[in-house]
Amino acid sequence: MRRSAIVLVLLFAPLAAQAQRTPLSLDEAIAAGLEASPGLHAARMKADAAAARTRETAAGRLPSLKLGTGYTRLSEVPPFEVTLPISPSPIVVSQSYFNNWSLRLSVQQPLFTGFRLEAGTESSRMLERSAAQDVAKDRSEFIFAVKSAYWGLARAREFDAVVGESIRQVREHLKDVRAFFDQGLLTRNEVLRAELQLSNAELMAVDTRNAAEVARTSLASLIGLPVGTDIELTTSAESLASRAPGTENSGDGTADAQALVDAALASRPELLSAGFRIKASEAALKAARAGRYPQVALTGNYYYLRPNPRIMPARDKFTGTWDLGLAVSFDVWNWGQTRSQTEQARAQLAQARDARKLLEDQAVLEVTQARLALVQAREKIHVAGQAVGQADENLRMIRERFRQGVALNADVLDAEIFLLQARMARSQAAIDLVLAQARLEKASGR
Repeated sequence: MRRSAIVLVLLFAPLAAQAQRTPLSLDEAIAAGLEASPGLHAARMKADAAAARTRETAAGRLPSLKLGTGYTRLSEVPPFEVTLPISPSPIVVSQSYFNNWSLRLSVQQPLFTGFRLEAGTESSRMLERSAAQDVAKDRSEFIFAVKSAYWGLARAREFDAVVGESIRQVREHLKDVRAFFDQGLLTRNEVLRAELQLSNAELMAVDTRNAAEVARTSLASLIGLPVGTDIELTTSAESLASRAPGTENSGDGTADAQALVDAALASRPELLSAGFRIKASEAALKAARAGRYPQVALTGNYYYLRPNPRIMPARDKFTGTWDLGLAVSFDVWNWGQTRSQTEQARAQLAQARDARKLLEDQAVLEVTQARLALVQAREKIHVAGQAVGQADENLRMIRERFRQGVALNADVLDAEIFLLQARMARSQAAIDLVLAQARLEKASGR
């Protein structure tokens, strides 16, 4: 209910206030996306189908009850008559009736099927649990996709803001350059160099604005909002830059490396799903061997017929009779079908085990890469912060020297470029950090 309310607010907020941005936190974006994603809905429907298949298979172990009725019109034949010496005319033993009515109630209970039904039910149950883990895997991947899109928009807007600040600084410097040119202290070429840097910065601003618009559209589409929705991000990267698991006790992030791997192997949905598929394949192998055993079933029928052929002589009225039986069947020779089915099930079991081993190797690799990326991101954000402070101070000092006439115009332009690069590197490092945290959480099955 809460997720639906969030989606409604996000959908109709742009209509209520078209001139304002729709505020959106990271948690709200995830909730809206989970509610609107057709991919996740399809995965849930697949899990529901697997649950229904389990119930269908389990029902095969229970008694089946069938009711049938019918009417048959027979061609006319003479009645059954006998002629006796003491009678001048034939004696009718059984009258012929040409309208037959039938009502049949049948019950059948499997008693022994060579463990086919038990194994089939177990296989379906394991596949149902596997499908549920597949939903969890798709959900985890979708949440990471939303986080990536959210922080991609944050990065694009941060780049746009950094370039905008750079344009402001270049324009201020251009004023000083033109003033010195008017005083005859600089050549026209120096003015052109400053103007060229301003044009380059403005061209970069066009690219950053377009990138921000593309990122906004991608996020809106992913979480089910109208693509024209103007989104205001209310979650900052700094608010989520807490220490992630794997780096608490060690500067290089190696203290809990094995713990992260163990957690991933124990809780990643795709590994759990693969484990259930192995169990399903083991049960399927047991079911495939059922052809080696006899099949035993208890059967019973109740007939309500008009006329009833078991009643002699025949009478044109409904009469009930019943029967109860034990049916036993055994495939004496089926041209190796049972053996082929067993070999097929055994090969599928081997495939399932190999698939899980591949997923385990992939999980270990992803956790290791994500942990190292997080450690690197923490180091980069620290260095990038220092670089911005250094570049800002460098620009301030060179500008002051330029105004005093002891620094070149090219030095100022270079310092402005250095500051722009440092600020963009810091913004990139902040986004890399939160994405690295999200990637590590996903890789470790959290």
